[in-house]
Amino acid sequence: MVRGARQPQQPRSRLAPRLTGTVEKPPRKRKSRTEFALKEIMSSGGAEDDIPQGERKTVTDFCYLLDKSKQLFNGLRDLPQYGQKQWQSYFGRTFDVYTKLWKFQQQHRLRTSETSYLNEAFSFYSAIRQRSYYSQVNKEDRPELVVKKLRYYARFIVVCLLLNKMDVVKDLVKELSDEIEDYTHRFNTEDQVEWNLVLQEVAAFIEADPVMILNDDNTIVITSNRLAETGAPLLEQGMIVGQLSLADALIIGNCNNQVKFSELTVDMFRMLQALEREPMNLASQMNKPGMQESADKPTRRENPHKYLLYKPTFSQLYTFLAASFKELPANSVLLIYLSATGVFPTGRSDSEGPYDFGGVLTNSNRDIINGDAIHKRNQSHKEMHCLHPGDLYPFTRKPLFIIVDSSNSVAYKNFTNLFGQPLVCLLSPTAYPKALQDQSQRGSLFTLFLNNPLMAFLFVSGLSSMRRGLWEKCQEYLRKINRDIAQLLTHSRSIDQAFLQFFGDEFLRLLLTRFVFCSATMRMHKIFRETRNYPESYPQLPRDETVENPHLQKHILELASILDVRNVFLENTIDDY
Repeated sequence: MVRGARQPQQPRSRLAPRLTGTVEKPPRKRKSRTEFALKEIMSSGGAEDDIPQGERKTVTDFCYLLDKSKQLFNGLRDLPQYGQKQWQSYFGRTFDVYTKLWKFQQQHRLRTSETSYLNEAFSFYSAIRQRSYYSQVNKEDRPELVVKKLRYYARFIVVCLLLNKMDVVKDLVKELSDEIEDYTHRFNTEDQVEWNLVLQEVAAFIEADPVMILNDDNTIVITSNRLAETGAPLLEQGMIVGQLSLADALIIGNCNNQVKFSELTVDMFRMLQALEREPMNLASQMNKPGMQESADKPTRRENPHKYLLYKPTFSQLYTFLAASFKELPANSVLLIYLSATGVFPTGRSDSEGPYDFGGVLTNSNRDIINGDAIHKRNQSHKEMHCLHPGDLYPFTRKPLFIIVDSSNSVAYKNFTNLFGQPLVCLLSPTAYPKALQDQSQRGSLFTLFLNNPLMAFLFVSGLSSMRRGLWEKCQEYLRKINRDIAQLLTHSRSIDQAFLQFFGDEFLRLLLTRFVFCSATMRMHKIFRETRNYPESYPQLPRDETVENPHLQKHILELASILDVRNVFLENTIDDY
């Protein structure tokens, strides 16, 4: 199943978050759909930026084509139900308009991951909820209408999750639970079990975080893990780094038994959030000191475009990878995030090539050729439903940043940079201590470190809750640690230049500093004692200057002291200061 696929959308009157917005709504007198859509978009309090004039025209044209296609389609019902030839011209005209609508969707599909579009979707769904468009559904004896309402709730929850509006999500889950209970009580349908499973999935999803941050009144604090204005460590004056920028990202999830909702696993969701900028209101920016001079020319900050692929087959994964590679702009980086089950080699091999160490699993359901017989005959061959390191070699012709979170991540340590382009692989531990293995369903610890390093630090320290004041104090100290890690990387004399080539991009800089913090924390923790418990990278980082640097180790112990968990870390790894 693939999210982010640019497939033809059936023209129907419901919200498609990948377009600039239409919404399923009941008939309203004296107001066209175009007027309603424009009013909702232009007056939305949720949108962070003003919509450019070109996008306003896109909205107007799309709504016009949608209205026209619906009018013509509904008009077919009014034609006389006799004869033959009088129907043909009306069918042809209706088909032509639907064709224009489909082409328009393909031409204006979203090419970036701007949160303003999600805010538009949120505004539409909120309007449906506030105006009680579905209030009369439960009074009718029509289960298909109730299912329509349940699907609306499921889509609204996905949008709220992506916008990190967890308080709204919790309210929607309660409402969805009541609606499902009423639906199963009134109708004896076959999909009752499926809807109850949906409810269980979203409940588990919002409870996946291992640590709760509490206010003084014991209410849970919703934290944002997007890139804030002061999130990434700043570059020092005169620091020589690359000018590459992250343009595209493939986020792939294929872990068995991991908490998910819709086609989004916890790991995929966390990495998605790590590659998003925190939305900023232009008005709040102008109130900050020093912002008046540039207020007349605000810079529109773009997020990298993302494909979300849930359990893709090898052919699907390769298709999207090739498309992203083809469309990658100059001086840009392609990021590949793999959260998948490891595939290990079946036997010993005399060679040590890029296909001899296994890789990560891809979905085999739709890639079976001539049944299972061929697969059984070829057990001595390489695993077919596997993404091997060698499969990524063609794409190293452009700057490539790879993150592998898998039990066989070390297979990607044996990369060869054939084309001299910047290439970095961040690799998760292949195993975790037994005390932490039971938590794997709630997401990987490695990905949690890349998404929310402080929460991961609390988790490995045995803490499950924390007061907001202490959380903010630790976050401030962690920002200091990140600044020091950035200096360690840029001042190192033996570090591979590939790391510095990616250091000019804020997203990649933050991922690299978090990776070093993750590796240093695990090496100092008392229960992480095996080599396979530590993250690795390609190219290798100079340990004594980075992950085992005494200055960094001292910082980690000081953070542990603030949390009163210093006893879980080793202290004999650093020199006395």
